[in-house]
Amino acid sequence: MNAVVFAPGDMVRARGREWIVLPSPGEGMLNVRPLSGSDDDAQIIIPELESSPVEPASFAAPTADRLDTQDGAQLLADALRLSLRRGAGPFRSAAHLGVEPRAYQLVPLMMALKLHVARLLIADDVGIGKTIESGMILREWLDRGLVDRFAVLCPPHLVDQWVTELAEKFDIDAVAVTAAKARGLERGLPTSQSLFDAYPFTVVSLDYIKADSRRDEFARACPPFVIVDEAHSCVGNERGKHQRYDLLERIATDPERHLLLLTATPHSGDVVAYDRLLGLVHKELAGGPNGGDANARERYARRLAQHLIQRRRPDIQDGWDERRAFAKHETKESPFTLNGDFASFQEEVLDYCFTVTERAGTDQRYRRLAFWGTLALMRCVGSSPAAAVSALSNRLSGMAEEGAIEPVVFDAEDGMLIESDIEPATAIEDSEETAALRALIERAQSLASRTAQDPKLKQLLAELRPLMQAGAKPVIFCRFIATAEALGEVLRVEFPKAALAVVTGALAPDERRNRVEALDVSNNRILVATDCLSEGINLQSLFDTVIHYDLSWNPTRHQQREGRVDRFGQQAPIVRSLMMYGENSAIDGAVLDVILRKADEIRKATGVAVPMPEDQESVTSALMQAVMLRRGGNAKSQLTFDFGPAAQRFERQWRDTAENAKASRSRYAQGALKPDEVLPEWNKMRALNGGPTEVARFTERALQRLGAPLEKLADHARLHIDFLPDAMRDRLGQRGLKGTRRISFLDDPNPGVTHVGRVHPAVAIMAETLAEGALDPQAAEGKALGRAGVWRTRAVAQMTTLLLLRLRYQLVTSGRTNRLLLAEEATAVAFAGLGTEPIAFADQALALLEQAASSDIDTDARLRQIDNAHSRLPSYTSAIEAFAQTRAETLSYDHIRLTEAAGGGATVKVSPVLPADIIGLYVLLPELN
Repeated sequence: MNAVVFAPGDMVRARGREWIVLPSPGEGMLNVRPLSGSDDDAQIIIPELESSPVEPASFAAPTADRLDTQDGAQLLADALRLSLRRGAGPFRSAAHLGVEPRAYQLVPLMMALKLHVARLLIADDVGIGKTIESGMILREWLDRGLVDRFAVLCPPHLVDQWVTELAEKFDIDAVAVTAAKARGLERGLPTSQSLFDAYPFTVVSLDYIKADSRRDEFARACPPFVIVDEAHSCVGNERGKHQRYDLLERIATDPERHLLLLTATPHSGDVVAYDRLLGLVHKELAGGPNGGDANARERYARRLAQHLIQRRRPDIQDGWDERRAFAKHETKESPFTLNGDFASFQEEVLDYCFTVTERAGTDQRYRRLAFWGTLALMRCVGSSPAAAVSALSNRLSGMAEEGAIEPVVFDAEDGMLIESDIEPATAIEDSEETAALRALIERAQSLASRTAQDPKLKQLLAELRPLMQAGAKPVIFCRFIATAEALGEVLRVEFPKAALAVVTGALAPDERRNRVEALDVSNNRILVATDCLSEGINLQSLFDTVIHYDLSWNPTRHQQREGRVDRFGQQAPIVRSLMMYGENSAIDGAVLDVILRKADEIRKATGVAVPMPEDQESVTSALMQAVMLRRGGNAKSQLTFDFGPAAQRFERQWRDTAENAKASRSRYAQGALKPDEVLPEWNKMRALNGGPTEVARFTERALQRLGAPLEKLADHARLHIDFLPDAMRDRLGQRGLKGTRRISFLDDPNPGVTHVGRVHPAVAIMAETLAEGALDPQAAEGKALGRAGVWRTRAVAQMTTLLLLRLRYQLVTSGRTNRLLLAEEATAVAFAGLGTEPIAFADQALALLEQAASSDIDTDARLRQIDNAHSRLPSYTSAIEAFAQTRAETLSYDHIRLTEAAGGGATVKVSPVLPADIIGLYVLLPELN
């Protein structure tokens, strides 16, 4: 006797319960999900090894023994819709998204759908939403069954941010792989098994994985889908490649591996590095745009248009009419004047620095070290007296390597912004300096104790007081730990009613995040932070103002600081940034003239912002020259330092870099896809799965039923998690949710209010629990929802039987790869009187559940009505099957429309799996009078 063959969507009975068959991993195996469970509960069954045979099963229809009210019917319909995760529409990922994407954010997804292998360079500006764009592609590929493993490679300070974003926005639980966590992940694994085999979803620190041994392991076990954040930092420069590029090059050699490269600065003027970056997404792009004849150049341009998406914020606001997606950005400069002992101290430090530099003589090594040490020390002195004390004290420790000082000066190392905020040891080992250093330290300590007289701090308070009174929520960025901590002490006294946190690199990443999140409880908040937070933790939900207390000597750092607050998801109408500097400070003045104002001038002239050239010797010389000129340096000193043409060369290189970047952007900007090609199918799918209206309705009703009613206020609501049943409360606690949360169902809530969508843990857990409890009352927590009901309403003219359905479909993709997938949707159909032809389908039928009941019916009458309706169910079978077939044809057509809009790709055929599941049975009676 031949064994029964089961297909995805079939219902089977095994081990004493019913299961739904999912796509199976191999022949002779069944991948099954409990009838009332989620995909997380799926198991693999080998029928030949089961003690009892696996048999076909059918779903039991509702009966009169489980009656419920109209409220219960409405709740079950929404719970069923919101608990389903395998959408049948062309955007399979829609059911898993916890974010409402803007139209422009769908473009990378549409571009990826065109490609057999998704390889894109997503180069949108800072704050536009590259994480959302790449996460949507990843979620879609997972839900289509195209991949079952992935890795995100990113700088170490972004690892936790990525893990959080994947969980909250895309319903994906990934593990962080860093130097600190890898050993724990590997514990207990067989020696032959890589952690990348054991953990299918990972977010990996680039610093951890770039080492030779780990690089080899990752290349061997690399998942089929890889996202690389800050990809520009991985390609080296015109002087050579480095370890990160070697890793990406090996990953890219597999032509079937999906690869998304994310960067806000793809072209920094370094043509060689840019070509390397493009060569990773497609080998034909590695040679640049100017090689070969006219046909070759045209092929290059067409290929680049397939793989590059690059938009500035004005492109989004004007071309896509998305001005509401971003706040208005107001900038202001706030100069202050150094005076008295604070001014003379800076002059004394500068005299000391130039004495050290002159003493270096002609020895090039000592000369370079003296230059770097001078600049590093000046950075600390310009930051605060507290930072000066720390830096001068560290200088007594002796030698420091040039390579260790350079990143401190320019906030960058090997193409990446650094987060080190420790005052450097910068000294040349010279006993003659000891006395001078001790005297300067004593002066700095004296100034540090006189905060009330500090001109810089006084200016900050003058700016901060009106901002706080106006309701601003500022982040104050400092360069060094000592400055941040000293500033925090002062601000706690000045603003005793404000919640204030100081976050520096002295804290572990988890503690940094905890301190920031702890400010959420107060609407009056201040954050003082070093640049350890200028990347890695998005701050737009809690803050709307950025104050540059210390100038960064790298303009890219300023952009990153402001980009933490001024980005997609910021709900304040205006974002403010304020830049402080000493107007009579030789240090601040030199940085403004040589770097920051020059960067702004180049950006305005060319329309693009690019990093400084990597010729740091020229930058150093230009800064030193500017400091000398501002101090009125004498001819002897100018001659001694002999800066030569370095400053002019630096400016010329920077302008050339910007022009190259401008030419690249204007030549290959992506503008092919328009909103009307994307949105119809997306909106249809979101409505089918349940959008903001359905989420809000369900959440309010569910909380009322569970005894934890939502507290509704003018512009948001309060969710009291501690009042929920124990099991739900525990599950939410495991996701970090407890106590009272301020929530909104709008996708653009006010600052400090959390957006709650269909995959928010509170919604997902309540929907799953209530739907599962209705299907399996024995496992329900508390009283389970009933599956049948009767009520009178003026919305119908005759008796109407309404069936709440769960339809299952098989999706067969055909293209270069054929796949069989399972999809589900919740819907309804209604019949009038004793007729067997439906009078309403889908949304029209579900809308009948929302029409108000007009009067009650006694229990016996309700039981009779349900028994009679149950006996009519066989007569509805052909109509239900015809409806399911029509829905499948409609879904197939929707897939075709999306394929055509994307410009090609695999086609999808949708077929119903019958019989359909009748989840709810309701009889609506007309009002008698």
